[in-house]
Amino acid sequence: MEKEVMILTGAGQIGMAIARRMGYGKKIILGDKKPENARAVAKIMNEAGFDVLPMEMDLSSKDSILNLIAEAKKAGRITMLVNAAGVSPSQAPIEEILKADLYGTAVLLEEVGKIIAPGGVGVTISSQSGHRMEQLSPRADEQLACTPPEELLSLEILQPENIRDTLHAYQMAKRCNEKRVMAEAVKWGKRNARINAIAPGIIVTPLALDEFNGPRGDFYKNMFANSPAGRPGTADEVANVAELLLSDKGAFITGSTFLIDGGATSNYFYGSPLSAK
Repeated sequence: MEKEVMILTGAGQIGMAIARRMGYGKKIILGDKKPENARAVAKIMNEAGFDVLPMEMDLSSKDSILNLIAEAKKAGRITMLVNAAGVSPSQAPIEEILKADLYGTAVLLEEVGKIIAPGGVGVTISSQSGHRMEQLSPRADEQLACTPPEELLSLEILQPENIRDTLHAYQMAKRCNEKRVMAEAVKWGKRNARINAIAPGIIVTPLALDEFNGPRGDFYKNMFANSPAGRPGTADEVANVAELLLSDKGAFITGSTFLIDGGATSNYFYGSPLSAK
């Protein structure tokens, strides 16, 4: 029997939590820009009974993405995508954030959508940040959703003079992710497949710890302390949502983004000004 294959990008806590929840019985092709991180996660999971092949994969490179997909195709029938790769505002300059989080995600969703098996499913990890910026025009949203990936970074709204800082670049990338998911859901649907996004708030991971210790650390700590939940989230709580979206229980859900942030975005807009901002 041909084995089902999960493509997992990003060797972080969220990706691993989702893979542990949904990857049993599947061949998992794990790509990460840092091969040592991919190998470390593969070791943990393989020693727990999973079947994980670690690979080097740079989300900002189309060739690297295509190489990962080609390896996955060799392993069997690709039925699941979990995209948890990317960089944060404190980890990279504007250009790298746009190239990986925005362009790379668009390429990955499009290319996997071309070969996903009938009945296949995917989820990409976005961020609450996409919900915190000002609304874009309908035209700008359409451009982010539908522009061919190779032309995305040429859009006027993404030019350096229109991007204020790394946080703004990250917000634009995550807004783009969610619009791409909507547009790709139409294409995936023609293959009887589904794609959705999850927009986590502050989830305790090494990436989040970088943010806590970065220039906006106090902002992030204040964000979850004043949220209705009063705490940051865990990777396993994100995996709870992913399990719904990737299982048959989510069969009527596609093209959607699920915000999971303990109410932090609600507090940002509608809490007291001092606690929210």
